[in-house]
Amino acid sequence: MGKLTFKTDPRVNEVFANYPDFVRDKMQRLRELVIETAEETEGITVLEETLKWGEPSFVTKQGSTLRMDWKEKTPGQYAMYFQCTSRLVDTFRLVFEHTFQFEGKRAIVFQLNQKIPEIELKECIKASLTYHNVKELLTLGI
Repeated sequence: MGKLTFKTDPRVNEVFANYPDFVRDKMQRLRELVIETAEETEGITVLEETLKWGEPSFVTKQGSTLRMDWKEKTPGQYAMYFQCTSRLVDTFRLVFEHTFQFEGKRAIVFQLNQKIPEIELKECIKASLTYHNVKELLTLGI
């Protein structure tokens, strides 16, 4: 894999700092998984971390925007969000039907007490970060 250039908007760190203590480490782990996956994925040379709709978001030239957040109205869970007009969540549901909990066509939802299946989640992250290169493949390269 090549060297990854990681660009981050300083406001993202403020969002992470403002998460309640009980969820901050879990959100930070999701963030680390995205960065690790980008580093391990051939063809990704730039990963941009920014805010979209006030949520930590990741963008690559060849990918679909990936967001994550914890919301006060559902304090027992946090989620990773994908573009609902893409085939991403439908494909994740097909491949990982019994592995993840989904919310419509837009999210993988995690419970606070849940151990995240990181290997499978990294496959989903990779599909999102490379979506424009894999969208014609039946299961998006998973």
